[in-house]
Amino acid sequence: MTISVGDKIPEVTMVKATAEGPQQVSSSEYFAGKKVALFSVPGAFTPTCSAKHLPGFVEKADDLKAKGVDEIVGTAVNDAFVMGAWNSASGSDDITMLADGNADFAEAVGLTMDGSGFGMGKRGQRFSMVVEDGTVTQLNVEEPGDFKVSSAEYMLGQL
Repeated sequence: MTISVGDKIPEVTMVKATAEGPQQVSSSEYFAGKKVALFSVPGAFTPTCSAKHLPGFVEKADDLKAKGVDEIVGTAVNDAFVMGAWNSASGSDDITMLADGNADFAEAVGLTMDGSGFGMGKRGQRFSMVVEDGTVTQLNVEEPGDFKVSSAEYMLGQL
């Protein structure tokens, strides 16, 4: 079942990419007590993700924070080292990367896709959500191949 507006973020372990190395975090604890703009991409360093999705959140970080967002989080079915390298190469200190290496988060929110045709295996779909104190208040899931409703600009219009 796909997560919906009004649902709590499910409990899974994710891995935060930090300068000190990977750090396990509990999703329910991580999203508690703050307003988070979360975006999910099928994979770090992939074309649309690197050319549009991450750069949009980097560019709009100050605008999102001005609208009350406490933290901007990017996630993908990649390990923490890849997510950290992607943020170093294309992101900013305004973005926190949470690795979903085993697709536990993508599965728990019901937003997986099969990227086997591209040699990518199980991945998370392209989506964004606003999470307030652990509860989803906005959810934007892309149609396969699209990049319209999960962008930072679209999210700004919702806040």
